This record gives sequence, C-alpha cells and structure tokens, in this order.
Amino acid sequence: MKPVTTAARRHHDPEVRGFASDNYAGAHPEVMAALALANGGHQVAYGEDEYTDHLQRVMHSHFGPAAEAFPVFNGTGANVTALQALTDRWGAVICAESAHINVDEGGAPERMGGLKLLTVPTPDGKLTPELIDRQAWGWDDEHRAMPQVVSITQNTELGTVYTPAEVRAIVEHAHERGMKVHLDGARISNAAASLDVPMRTFTNAVGVDVLTFGGTKNGMLFGEAVVVLNPDAVSHMKHLRKLSMQLASKMRFVSVQLEALLARDLWLRNARHSNAMARRLADGVGQVDGVEILHPVQANAVFARLPHEVSLRLQRRFRFYFWDETAGDVRWMCSFDTTEDDVDSFVQALKEEMAR
Repeated sequence: MKPVTTAARRHHDPEVRGFASDNYAGAHPEVMAALALANGGHQVAYGEDEYTDHLQRVMHSHFGPAAEAFPVFNGTGANVTALQALTDRWGAVICAESAHINVDEGGAPERMGGLKLLTVPTPDGKLTPELIDRQAWGWDDEHRAMPQVVSITQNTELGTVYTPAEVRAIVEHAHERGMKVHLDGARISNAAASLDVPMRTFTNAVGVDVLTFGGTKNGMLFGEAVVVLNPDAVSHMKHLRKLSMQLASKMRFVSVQLEALLARDLWLRNARHSNAMARRLADGVGQVDGVEILHPVQANAVFARLPHEVSLRLQRRFRFYFWDETAGDVRWMCSFDTTEDDVDSFVQALKEEMAR
C-alpha cells in the first residue's frame, strides 16, 4: 500500500495556543485514531451503521438503559433539535439570560426552532426554582407563549457548576408545573470532573428529560449528540433531526468520536486537565494587583476584570475575548491541550503588561 500523501499544507504554527476558547483546540490524538479506525470500507449511511449502534450501549453505561443518543453536527443544532422535540408550536423555554441558547446561537432557537425564550437574569448563570417562577406563569393565557421547558447549562456560561441537589430541585419544581427540563451539556464533562461524580448523578438520576452532550469542546473534531433520557418527553426525534438539517449521512464518523471519548475515560481525563489548568491560571492571575476574579472558577473558564488597555496589549500576545468590554471583563478558557507552560507564560505576560 502506497504511503498516503496530501496536496494540503499546514497554515498555522501547531505550537501556538491561546485562551480564547476550548473550540480553538484541535482534536485529541485518540479521537483522530478513532476516525482512522472507522474509515475504509462501506457502512450504511444515516445512522444505520455499526458505530452508531454501538454508541447506544456506550451511552447506556453513562445515562442508563432508557437513554437514546442522536448524533448531530454541532451544539446549536443539538440545542435547537432538542428544544423543538420538547415544545409545541406555541411553547416557550425558560432559561438564564446568559444562556448560550439566548446569547450565542444567532436567534436559532426562536427563528429556526419556532419557540419563544423567556429569560431570567442571574448573578452566576444558574437558575433556581425562585428565578424560574419569574417566568413560569400564564399557561392558560392565549396572549402569552406557554412555558413548557426549563433549560439549564451545565456547567454554565459563567463557568459555575450546578450541584446534583440544585438540578434535582429545578427538575422537581419544573415537573410539578408540567414543564420538562433540558440540560445544555456543551461542557458536561467539565462539570462532572469538577463535581467528581458520574454524569448520570445530575442528569437521568435527578429526572432531566433531555440533554445535549458536548464533545467538540473536549477533544472531538466535530459533532455533539442529543441524548433523550425520558422517552415519554419527546416524540419523532429522528424526524426532527432531519428537519433541523442535523442528520449526518456518514454518521459513523460522529459516533466513533463519541465512543472514543466515552467508552473509557478520555472525556474525564480531558476535562480534569482543562479544569486544572483553569485553576492554575486563576491562582496565578489572582495574585496580580489590579486583577479581579469575577466568578468562582469551578470548570475550565476564568472570568476576570482588569484595565482595558492592559487587555488590549495582552491580546497582541495571546488570543482571548472580552466578555463585557465596557466593564473591562474578559474570559480566559483552558482546553485539553493547554499546558502548564502556556498558563505560566500567560501569567508572566499579564504581570509585565500590568507593570507598564
């Protein structure tokens, strides 16, 4: 067999890493090996392949025997498909004001999903039963979109983590009012690593109906999954996935990546590492006068406030984003491939810029 060559060439320095997003990281070598393993020969398209079939058993080991996984292309597609499956055409979804579905999905849940978002401001990105009740009303009012779903993010967009007890309280509160619960798990692995519990502890074990499982931020090349935990909560998921343009023809290449993450402990190793790097980063920058850590560092994100001009200079050396540029708030994200040297170099650069 001839050696494989390609006409493509490298266009970046693979030794350069920043703190802008865990989406910036490449794919984990074990995931790339899994993709190569699934390549070659023919497999039935559109999810009727051996890899997608086996993925169901892998998901059962994490989320129980009732769980059914529907691999999709991306996180926005996963959220929109899941929320469509949980709502009627007149339905609404209660979520935190900072939720990804409200802030960072281009209006897709409302424009493409045909549902209404009812948002609640939160100090730390986390909903509570009391906060939910600000929007959980008016079910018989035909002039108002009907609250049918509560959507929470684990961990939240502000890097905070719900405890299993907090999720259980939300689920019980929602179910008592006839609403279902969706969990956006774009970084669910980081939350489980932070809590040091299995993912089932704060999902199916406490009554969450549907979750979106995130892999791209934790070492996958592409792909996520909608995981139905309560079959009675949804209907026609496979038709909705197709309607939402999230049905992959060569689904084996999404499924085998999820298997690479979940069959053993790659998901946990990657998450523990990125969490540890965020903790190291927070410890380092927290010792720099003039830098304020804004939220508890419970996963792989660090939110901080520092002088605007310092951030602008620092961005010339490392990539990262403003969270609220007017206030001087920034977000620093760590990834599965962030190294201790990356963190220490960043902290040193911050010290130098603050001293100027």
